[in-house]
Amino acid sequence: MSRLPASVPRPPAVAGQFYPGEPRAIAKAVARLLEAAPRREPGDVVALISPHAGLDYSGGVAAAAYRALPAGAFDSVVIVGAGHRKAVAGAAIYPGDYGTPEGMLPFDRELAEGLLEASPLIAADASAHGGEHSVEIQVPFIRQTLGPVKAVGLVMNTDELANVVRVGMALAEAVRGRKTLLVASTDLSHFPSGAMADLVDATTVEALATMEPATFWLSNELLLDRGLPGLATTCCGAAGAAAVLIAAKELGATELQVLERVHSGTVAGEKDARRVVGYAAAAFVRSKKPRGPRTHTGEEQAELLDAARQSIRCYLAEGKAQTAPLSRFPRLNLPGSAFVTLTEANGDLRGCIGDLEPRQSLFESVCRNAVAAAVRDRRFPAVTAGELGGIRIEVSVLSPQRTAHWKEVKPGDGVRIERGGRAGVFLPQVWEKLAHVEEFLSTLCAHKAGLPPDAYRQPGTVLKIFAVEKIEE
Repeated sequence: MSRLPASVPRPPAVAGQFYPGEPRAIAKAVARLLEAAPRREPGDVVALISPHAGLDYSGGVAAAAYRALPAGAFDSVVIVGAGHRKAVAGAAIYPGDYGTPEGMLPFDRELAEGLLEASPLIAADASAHGGEHSVEIQVPFIRQTLGPVKAVGLVMNTDELANVVRVGMALAEAVRGRKTLLVASTDLSHFPSGAMADLVDATTVEALATMEPATFWLSNELLLDRGLPGLATTCCGAAGAAAVLIAAKELGATELQVLERVHSGTVAGEKDARRVVGYAAAAFVRSKKPRGPRTHTGEEQAELLDAARQSIRCYLAEGKAQTAPLSRFPRLNLPGSAFVTLTEANGDLRGCIGDLEPRQSLFESVCRNAVAAAVRDRRFPAVTAGELGGIRIEVSVLSPQRTAHWKEVKPGDGVRIERGGRAGVFLPQVWEKLAHVEEFLSTLCAHKAGLPPDAYRQPGTVLKIFAVEKIEE
């Protein structure tokens, strides 16, 4: 028995506000935007990120997203918009055609049924779409670029990542094997200055490009926690964007290609934009290129080393740690964990402290741990200003950890051991002194974790391994 009510067309809610209210004017406006948009061919597109402000502001960016699609590639579309008006635990489907004055986007009832079956967090709820613009603004672009397709419109706004993951997996399950395009309708930062929006939005897009929903989610939280002037949100459709990322990855997408990114001040021609909204167009694509670990560029590495030294210098001069600003390099503003190691000219250790899990941005982690390594490593007296010039700084950027059996450990791995409330960690640099696996692990147990030397072999012991990108002066 169908869980969907009888189909009722959704009338336009924002015609005449977000886009022209007259049918021919809509068609002309969208056609003009598509013609002016840059033509990029990202490859095998699985999903799009497209903004949802008025055509006069974000229409050119949305056009860049839709112009990247190959003709005839899709039979249906799932539009996942931001729910601005009603709280939704998971995702709310509009059970009917989606309309603009130009015409309706036909409802894909079969696909909607599949979505309802795939997760109890997806429900039919027309009221969640009342007055909503985030799905509607995509309709004219879909009608002009994809031809006679059917669609399902959803809205999301949950702040529970676990629910987002379930919805994303359900999206993938429901569309697998179909020629269905996924569209996440979202704007980016709301109301910072134009200069701040450029940096915040670049960071948010970089977080999406990691293809890791947890990284994207935490990145948004960390940016908001900074209390940056004017910043009310980093991504108003974060739940939908994360769900689409998850689904796209399940369907084989391996990378995000950015097609366009601007903010409203740029569009309006404001020289001193003090209150803007950010927009981006991007495509999740299947790529044949292998996706290996990305190391930081030489400029990014130099920025981290300089920030570490400057943080120590400021602390020694002023007696307190400074709040690390946003880095000019967006990738350094993503969640990250790092150890900072200080050594004397003769190679002797002078301090080493770090994070095993991301708690802040990588830039903040390096700045904070540089100071901690200098003055809070209990094995050594605090570094003095006179010493600092002769001390060499090394930053170790940690990859995500994974649980492993001790026989999987190999030279070059970083290793963390946990048992009975005790824990210890060795960075890969320790292999330079302990070259054999069993010697490495037994020393880790006995000298770092306070465990019996053979604890790594015992049931109930948890070993986690990770890689390190070593950056040194």
